[in-house]
Order: sequence, then C-alpha cells, then structure tokens
Amino acid sequence: MPDTQIKIKLMNENSNVENEILILSDKDIFTKIWTSPRLVFKYLNDNKYDNYVYILLFLAGITRAFDKASLKDMGDNQSLLAVVLISIILGGLFGWITFYIYAALMSWTGEWLDGKGDAKSLLRIISYGMLPSIVALLLLIPQIALFGNEIFQSDIDITNSGLFSIIIYYLTTFSEVVLGFWTLVLLVIGISEVQKTSIWKSILNMIFPGLIIIGSIAIIAMIISILRD
Repeated sequence: MPDTQIKIKLMNENSNVENEILILSDKDIFTKIWTSPRLVFKYLNDNKYDNYVYILLFLAGITRAFDKASLKDMGDNQSLLAVVLISIILGGLFGWITFYIYAALMSWTGEWLDGKGDAKSLLRIISYGMLPSIVALLLLIPQIALFGNEIFQSDIDITNSGLFSIIIYYLTTFSEVVLGFWTLVLLVIGISEVQKTSIWKSILNMIFPGLIIIGSIAIIAMIISILRD
C-alpha cells in the first residue's frame, strides 16, 4: 500500500456531507501506534481488527514471564537455559489467559464507569497496547550476551564487567523503563477509546480488576485461616 494513510470519501445520499473512512495497512498500525495511538486504536476497534492479536498476546505473555523471572531471581535456582525455556513455553502458552481474565474483569468493572467495551474488544486493545513491552524483549539479547544468567539473579554485579558492559546495561535498563511506561500510556489511551470514557476513568478501569483480585485472595485467605482455627 503506497500511501501510509488512505481516506475514502463517501457521499451521503441524503446530504452533501462527505464521510471519511480511514484505512490503515499493517505497517501503518505498527508504526503509527507509537505517535498516534488514539487514531490506531479507533481503527482497530471500529473495524474489529483482530490480525496478529494472538501472536501479540503470545509474545506479551513471554514478556511478562521474563519480567517475573527477573523479579523473582529465578537465576538463583535455575540455569539460564531453564529460565529461558520456562519463560518462553509457559509464558507464551499460559500468559494470554491472564490477559483474557484481565480483559473480562475490565469489561465488567468498566460498566461501573459507563464503559461500552466488551471483553473481546478490550483484549484486542491490550494485545496492541503491549507492543512497547514486546519490543523490550529484544533488549534481553545484549543483556544475556553480556551477563548470562546473572541478569536473573539477586546478586548481579556489573561493576567488574567493564565500561562497555556497564553502559549497555544502563542503556537497556533505561530503555526498558521507557518502553514499560509507554505501554501503560498506550493501554490507558486504548481502553479510553474502547470504553468511550475519559482518561481518568480509563486509569480507574485498569486498577479495579487488580483490586478485585487482591480482595478475593484476601477473603479466601481469611476464610482458610478461620477454618483452620
């Protein structure tokens, strides 16, 4: 598609008003989402554009698995190969289930905020909104190449790695933070577009499912504790 953005003008039969239909190519979607996210999310939602949704959810699941591996210092007890395989296989196969549950809960709690989106629409937006975090996966390559399994360990020491390795470590870490922040921005904008709510309501809509999960776990733990007594 030679044009990055094509507008087809349709003449309304009962008026002289011209309606514009926006058509985006796959390339447009993956490039414009960084700078014009609302435009892209509106296109995805209006056209129920499901291309690449499951691939993106698969990759997003892997991303979350690697994040958990790092936060939980899995490298302290597992080899690098084990950490990588567990993150790719389990994260890729089961990570999307977490996103689906999250989308379903957002659809439910979104009704409290007058939201209009259903679970499938929100899942679509989540998959594309996770794109910056998915890109951050590439940053693991130089980190693993330079530090190996240490990147997943609690006692990582980069001070003895040389100036080049230290610079790469901080550059990639900073880039991961930026990409993670931009993921949140995209998700807020995307949810706002699908739910037809304000940005602030969109943020609340993202928080409520977490509160419900935490509250449910707390209640279950309390019941178990009472039964044991």
